[in-house]
Amino acid sequence: GSHLCEALLAGGWRVSILDDLSTGSEQNLKDVLESPECVLHIGQAEDEGLVESIVRDGVTTVFHLASVVGVQKVMADTVQTIAKMQHSTEAVLKVCSRFGVRFLLTSSSEVYGDSERERFREDDPAIIGPSHHRRWCYAAGKLMDEFNAYAYYYSNQLPVTVVRLFNTIGPRQVGRYGMVVPRFVRQALSGEPITVYGDGLQSRSFTSVRDVVRCLIALAECSDAIGKTFNVGGSCEVRICDLAEKVCGLTGCDVGVRHLSYEEVYGEKFDDMRRRVPDTSRLRQTIGYAPDTPLEMILQEIIDWMKPQVAGSGYESGESV
Repeated sequence: GSHLCEALLAGGWRVSILDDLSTGSEQNLKDVLESPECVLHIGQAEDEGLVESIVRDGVTTVFHLASVVGVQKVMADTVQTIAKMQHSTEAVLKVCSRFGVRFLLTSSSEVYGDSERERFREDDPAIIGPSHHRRWCYAAGKLMDEFNAYAYYYSNQLPVTVVRLFNTIGPRQVGRYGMVVPRFVRQALSGEPITVYGDGLQSRSFTSVRDVVRCLIALAECSDAIGKTFNVGGSCEVRICDLAEKVCGLTGCDVGVRHLSYEEVYGEKFDDMRRRVPDTSRLRQTIGYAPDTPLEMILQEIIDWMKPQVAGSGYESGESV
């Protein structure tokens, strides 16, 4: 969110931020709040009256990023995960529809579920696991957000775009809620063994937050993106065990790797997707660009940002991307 605000202000936008600071930090917004074109409202996205008071003040575009952050948080509080996602998206959609505001929903690659396709395309079916496995409530919640957004698009002609993000990483992100890269980097810089969940052979694509922000703004400004869903993610696939080795190499910290079973981490069976890599051809065809920052470059930026945090024992004071 803070990276998006910076880019919008640099592009001449006037920015209103709504955040409850549950996983965000005012420290991340320190620079943007110095601008007279930016204002922070502290509150809940599910507060329809508050959202309306902001949107009716000349807002033309809403980037709906509000959601629950991280696997560990989802597993720890599934009631709040489901409630906050549904209520906040519904409230924001109602207000945007009332004022005819451009609406961009950030969804997740999680909606593809337990599929084994080589690369996910936007029209691929979602294969969600059983409802008694709470791990799937986030995927189901995001999928419901998408259905809700499209309902307003078809019924109320709301200009909607859905963006499915694939493992966004970058400076200011913390590992507190289960994000793998900041957790790996913190462990390496702290001289701790890197903990890999499962066998480490599961693979992911990681995307620079700066690339993601560039795509979000371009899609919001593109009329051809209305009524469509887009994958936004990096094209380079990496196994988690190899990611741990890359972090060790780039930090210069030979701390080794320790494997933990999912049962040890979450206290129950956990269905993990073996591969999660996007097909971004629709994105490239629409805006002429898809994320392309090399993984090593993104990791080095994160390491450089995190070093003083770890050295000053203030790492966990940062918040999410």
